[in-house]
Amino acid sequence: MTIENIQSFCQQMPAVTQDIKWEHDLVFSVGAKMFCVVGLDQSPTSASFKVKDEEFEEMCNRPGFGPAPYVARYKWVLIDDIRKMPPADWQRYLTQSYDLVKDKLPTKLKKQLGLI
Repeated sequence: MTIENIQSFCQQMPAVTQDIKWEHDLVFSVGAKMFCVVGLDQSPTSASFKVKDEEFEEMCNRPGFGPAPYVARYKWVLIDDIRKMPPADWQRYLTQSYDLVKDKLPTKLKKQLGLI
């Protein structure tokens, strides 16, 4: 997986925005809430995303994964090299992270964004 692949996949989801935060992180959001963060100035490239509560511990114990700095309490995981996970898994986890964040948005905002 490459940064461009992640970018292309995330941009296909409804109401997604992207911007650069903290001068070196590519951030994908829905309703101004982050669901994926990709480090741009690292080699290998790392990324963080939200997982289900019940998956968090298992994901953090997988090789190359760990709790994401600053947001682990919200069940975010960090993968130290985006190439370590196959594209099908990326699609699954990015979609899931997007859905977890989108589902917590206020109903009024979801309507404004055309998500319901």
